[in-house]
Amino acid sequence: MPVRALRGAITIDADTADEIAARTTTLIDTLYERNGLTHDDIVSIFFSATPDISSAPPAAAARGFGLVDVPLLCVQEMHVEGALGMCIRLLLHIDTDTPRAELRHVFLRGATALRPDLAQPGDEE
Repeated sequence: MPVRALRGAITIDADTADEIAARTTTLIDTLYERNGLTHDDIVSIFFSATPDISSAPPAAAARGFGLVDVPLLCVQEMHVEGALGMCIRLLLHIDTDTPRAELRHVFLRGATALRPDLAQPGDEE
């Protein structure tokens, strides 16, 4: 079965552990819903957070979501002048026979600005 990757991103309102957990969970849950994923499909997840996020690792939310046996890694996004702040990104690797063209990447809240071409109605809320 091929390994494919899904991209996603979401912005947070405040650098708190609760906000990071809630928004990261929303992002993962939306990726699951739009792509028909189960825990067994997940190979690994790389998370990045902009430098203004430091209260908690997004991977902790993935563990709380039930991904306890999946390799997870958190890194700090490189600083780029004028880049979108308060943003959590992920690169999720999955085992799937779904063609790459049928995968649904997810960009939510302020992160819709990163990939407006992939946004669905209501994603910016």
